[in-house]
Amino acid sequence: MNRQVVSLITAVAVYALVWSAPARVDVSAQSAVPRMADGHPDLSGVWWGGGDVGAAGGRGPVGRGARGGTPPATFQSLYKPEAAQKAKTLGDKDDPTLRCTPTAFGTLNVSLWDVGAVGQIVATPKMIVMLTETYHGFRLIPTDGRAHRDDQPPAFRGESVGRWDGDTFVVDTVNFTDNTWISAEGRVSPHSDELHVVERYRRVDASTLEIEATVEDPKMLTGPWRVPKQTLTLAPFDRILSLNCTGTETQGLMDAAAKQGK
Repeated sequence: MNRQVVSLITAVAVYALVWSAPARVDVSAQSAVPRMADGHPDLSGVWWGGGDVGAAGGRGPVGRGARGGTPPATFQSLYKPEAAQKAKTLGDKDDPTLRCTPTAFGTLNVSLWDVGAVGQIVATPKMIVMLTETYHGFRLIPTDGRAHRDDQPPAFRGESVGRWDGDTFVVDTVNFTDNTWISAEGRVSPHSDELHVVERYRRVDASTLEIEATVEDPKMLTGPWRVPKQTLTLAPFDRILSLNCTGTETQGLMDAAAKQGK
C-alpha cells in the first residue's frame, strides 16, 4: 500500500479516536478554592442554603438532629435558672426584630444571614466585609492582627476582629448590647452584654462554605453553646438586594403579636 495512503489512514484513525474519546474534565480545577493575592482563601461571594426558605431546594429549619436522636443543644437550653425565668416572661410581641432591630447572632444559626437566608462576603487582604439583606446589616472585620477597640459603644451585632488560622478565618466578636435576641421569629432568646461569639469560616471548595461557631454568655448560660455546623452554597447571583424595614411595615405584626399575648 502506498506510504502516503497509510499515513492518511493512520491520521484519520487517530482523529476519530480523539473525537470519540470522552472529554476529560479537570475536577480539581473546578473545585479548587479561589485565593486572594496574599494566598489566603477568598471567601467572597453570595452565600445561601440553596434556595429561599420554604421553597423547593431551599433551606428548612436547622439543628433538629437526626430522627429519633437527641436534638442538639440550643442557646435557650443552656440558660441558667434566672435567665430561663426571664425568658418565660417574654413572647412574640417582645421580639426586637419587629422593630427592625437585628439579632445578635442569627435565626437559622448563620450569623451572616441575621434573620434572612442569604448574605454576602467581600474579602480583601486587610478587611473582610459581611453583608446581610435584612436591616441593612454589615460587619467590617479587620484581619491585620489588631485588638478589639476600646472606644466603641456596644452595638447590636457587636464588634469583630479576625485572624487566619491556616485556611480557616476566625472571627471574634464582643461588645454587644443587651437589648437584642440571639434569634427571632418566635424564638425567645435574650442575652446579656457579656455575649462572646467565635466563628470559624472555611471555604471547602469553589462553591461550599462551612461555618462553625461557639457562643458564650457567662451571665446567662451554664456553659458555651456550640452552634451546629452550617454548610452554605455559593449562590448563582453576585449581589444581595436591599430589604427595607421600618416600624410602619412591621406595625401590623406587632399589633397581631400583642393581641395574641392577651
